[in-house]
Amino acid sequence: MMDTTLENPAAIRHALRTTQRRRTARALILIGPLALFLLIIFVIPIASLLTRAIDNPEVIQTLPRTLQALQGWDHAAPVPPAAYRALSDDLGKAKNSRAVGELARRLNYEISGYRSLIFKTARKAPLHADTDAAARDALIALDKRWDEPRYWQAIAGNDHAWSSYYLLASLDLRVDSHGDIVSIPPDVSAFRAIFTRTFVISLVVTLVCLVLGYPLAYWITRLSKRKANLVLICILIPFWTSVLVRIAAWVVLLQREGLINSGLMHLGIISEPLPLLFNRLGVYIAMVHILLPFMVLPLYSVMQSVPPSYQRAAISLGSHPFAAFWRVYVPQTYPGVAAGSLLVFIIAIGYYITPALLGGASDQMISYYVAYFTNQTINWGMASALGLLLLAGTLLLYALYRRISGKELALS
Repeated sequence: MMDTTLENPAAIRHALRTTQRRRTARALILIGPLALFLLIIFVIPIASLLTRAIDNPEVIQTLPRTLQALQGWDHAAPVPPAAYRALSDDLGKAKNSRAVGELARRLNYEISGYRSLIFKTARKAPLHADTDAAARDALIALDKRWDEPRYWQAIAGNDHAWSSYYLLASLDLRVDSHGDIVSIPPDVSAFRAIFTRTFVISLVVTLVCLVLGYPLAYWITRLSKRKANLVLICILIPFWTSVLVRIAAWVVLLQREGLINSGLMHLGIISEPLPLLFNRLGVYIAMVHILLPFMVLPLYSVMQSVPPSYQRAAISLGSHPFAAFWRVYVPQTYPGVAAGSLLVFIIAIGYYITPALLGGASDQMISYYVAYFTNQTINWGMASALGLLLLAGTLLLYALYRRISGKELALS
């Protein structure tokens, strides 16, 4: 007897959907623990950290009455007298908590010296003034800076739980008293120059790795399998050594009395030691040494799949060997070039240890300042803003790579 299911298209579709749902459920069960682990350990902490770039709770939580008194205040007009009394009450209420310190640190980012002003006022608060005018006179008598509108503008400008202050400061921008976004004076901050320096160093390191890694990967593909495996093991040896150990080794090699300078002077090539350490050259040398395997391995994996018969066929048809190599072989290795360059560049822009130990003050990359704001000034907002911009630049480069590689696959 023939199965009626085979004669019913609807039943066949239902059975196929049921089978597909079961396969999807099994796949979700298998990857579920890993996805949950990555979500809890990786995604959520990074997302919560990056939100600190726009998080702005200090003024709202510590000075609610002051912000209410400043609502509708025209920054060009005199400060409302009620704001003085509200500020005295707010600081008097929060004087014995850590909120005063966080408020002082936050406002000090905008106006240097605000920290001492807040602590000085909080020690005397509340002033027990009977009227708003009396509170105003008492605060100005305590410190004349309270008679300057810019200190009140800094408070009034932080009346939202989210602020673009850190993101703008990361780009050397700020909001002026009129609400316009303007550039910070060059002598105050230079984050745009630091970002430019970071990308320039990463680009130079990537190009040098490509120049050195391409012929090395091509040479490995021409070796026998046994010799190729031996060379690959030698290339992978740096992965088994700590980055700090490798940097310490470069310090020994590059210093004025190091092996390189001593060897060059012994050969008579130079008459005095070359400055190879604590400058940009030392950073380039160490970063290229560390990142070169990340260029060689993608190139080798792609070159290994290119049939050598294509190049020989072009030569047999009358092409010059170099022309055959350049026009036939090299285009087939573009995916490896793109993958290796992207990998090296993305890793390079996040480097911190190598420039910090081998470079000078003008060679530090943006990661150094992320660590500086995190560990020394405890400015999590600024550190998160710099990290967010760096992440955005990385994702933009990756999206550009995907777009270019997609077009290349479509054309091929």
